[in-house]
Amino acid sequence: MSGFGRYHPIVNFSYFTAVILFSMFFMHPVCLGISLASGFFYSVLLNGRRAARFQLLYLLPLMLISALLNPAFNHEGATILTYLPSGNPLTLESLAFGLGAAVMIGAVISWFSCYHAVMTSDKFIYLFGRMMPAMSLILSMVLRFVPKFRTQIHKVAEAQRGIGRDISCGSVIARARHGLTILSVMVTWALENAIETADSMRSRGYGLPGRTAFSVFTFDRRDRTVFLVIAGLGIYVLIGAVLGGNAFRYFPTMKGAGVSVYHSSVFVAYGILCLIPAVIELWEAHQWKAIESKI
Repeated sequence: MSGFGRYHPIVNFSYFTAVILFSMFFMHPVCLGISLASGFFYSVLLNGRRAARFQLLYLLPLMLISALLNPAFNHEGATILTYLPSGNPLTLESLAFGLGAAVMIGAVISWFSCYHAVMTSDKFIYLFGRMMPAMSLILSMVLRFVPKFRTQIHKVAEAQRGIGRDISCGSVIARARHGLTILSVMVTWALENAIETADSMRSRGYGLPGRTAFSVFTFDRRDRTVFLVIAGLGIYVLIGAVLGGNAFRYFPTMKGAGVSVYHSSVFVAYGILCLIPAVIELWEAHQWKAIESKI
């Protein structure tokens, strides 16, 4: 488990809730850049080369497509650069807004990948199992469905390839038939897995009044310190947003909040907030190397 992942679930969930919401609603270029860079850096720390490969091969093209599509449909803005073959204007503001929206999408996806690596299903059930047991169980199953489905479909495809019935074997019609067979197997597996999980949880008394549950999570001094730091920075950034410290307008002309010590402090606080888990990871890795060197 990662260094930040060893903190209490309340700390993890509160942090990712704040950062993901801020990434979705703060459209200032500085905030977008901070969020994307921090999310990318932390995802690489958590998942290594796999995260870097995903960012470069999938996320970056998605961001480029999103940035290019916006000017094709959005023609607002006062600064006209040229005219498209359709006769609609291509404006600087629409390009900037498309780039900002693309960066926002990339940042949110990066933070969700970090959330998936840190907030495991047992943490989510620990937080919400008593308040809404059915909903927390469903959300927990949904969040872990994609990685389990991907692992299972790889196993089924390998088994089908072993008997010559993979999607790469035979004619086009045969490949389509083999693909439908794999899909049918996966749908059956998903339904059976959901029923087995529901029966297992029901047999354990999940959701019954007065049911107790074993938990390994304790809210200690370290968790309290980090939680207070996150809450303090989050409140400061939120107050700054309410006061317009990170406001930015794209239409009809681009205009942001003026440069001042207070506005700069809001950006600094947001940057520190986004880098907290990465700093924790690097600090714990440094401590571990220091301990190993003494052995």
